Amino acid sequence: MSTDTFPPNSVGITETQYFTFAADEPFVFESGATLGPITLAYQTYGKLDAAHANAVLICHALSGGAHAAGYRSLQDTKPGWWDSAIGPGKAFDTDRFFVISSNIIGSCYGSTGPGSINPVTGKSYGLTFPVVTIGDMVRAQERLLDHLGIARLLCVVGGSMGGMQALEWAAHHPARVRAVIPLATTAHSNAMHIALSEVGRQAIYADPNWQGGDYYENHRRPDAGLAVARMIAHITYLSEESMHRKFGRRLQDHERFGYQFQTEFQVESYLKHQGMAFTQRFDANSYLYITKAIDYFDLSAASNSLAAAFAGAKDVKFLVVSFTSDWLYPSHQSKEIVRALTVSGADVASSERVGPVKCAAARIQRRACPERSRRSLVAR
Repeated sequence: MSTDTFPPNSVGITETQYFTFAADEPFVFESGATLGPITLAYQTYGKLDAAHANAVLICHALSGGAHAAGYRSLQDTKPGWWDSAIGPGKAFDTDRFFVISSNIIGSCYGSTGPGSINPVTGKSYGLTFPVVTIGDMVRAQERLLDHLGIARLLCVVGGSMGGMQALEWAAHHPARVRAVIPLATTAHSNAMHIALSEVGRQAIYADPNWQGGDYYENHRRPDAGLAVARMIAHITYLSEESMHRKFGRRLQDHERFGYQFQTEFQVESYLKHQGMAFTQRFDANSYLYITKAIDYFDLSAASNSLAAAFAGAKDVKFLVVSFTSDWLYPSHQSKEIVRALTVSGADVASSERVGPVKCAAARIQRRACPERSRRSLVAR
């Protein structure tokens, strides 16, 4: 690929940057554990304006990373995970906005996590790495904003676990955000979320190659367990209707049942492929840590009231987006967020549909920046 072959609205080749903090004074986790130094991997797209007022933070889901848009090199054929929404003229228009995508603490895509080297021991942290919460992830992102000289974000947006981070920003750091777009998410993980996560974790624990989390030095990775965990999770990303349309009861490379225990159905083959592909790019311990952070997430825990959790966010504008086909984070969970925000006196709008995020982004930008409404994102 050459620069001439990039789509005209691509941000082109992007570079991952690294910010290290807590070298002198350790970072304190919600658990009380401390750690330092800590590195966050991040990418930026567009330019920060003179007032440092046009910054948009993109928060990724469980298996995402900092590479949200563009290409890593001329040889790269696959763009970032949200390339369709980030770039010139797109939902998050890099001709107008300074877009930041930061990899969370605890991940395995460049930020400090269980697979990182402990400078004291010279070996990977493994399970000695502190348990991470969504709050810890956001407070680490706050350090990154300080480093970039951004006092207040124009918008925070994210889906699934990224939406949890967006809500965490609004609830606990409202003075630093102007608008928030939580997509297909929840304000607290329920019993079903926790159950599904635990089954995935148990699959990893049961893999003899997991070795209590100490598998980095001997390179015997718990790929079988991680693959099963991903297969379970991937089922939750698809609705019953989409599964039926995509696979039905069709066989894979067979004309009739083989009457033996082999991969026969297309859906079996698909899940197996997704599981094994995931092991090539993700770390099993990071999967354990991140799913545990999702399980712990509960904005109403401190006050026993979700509305009270948003009491300080009256000056933040919200657009809560849900999808009718989503059964992991169904629309009623988004409606709960909307009700709580309404009771707290926040400025909130909602959208329940299956549709492009571009429309949602345009709507929140018009509400957050009325002076720009005539040049809204959809007008581009």
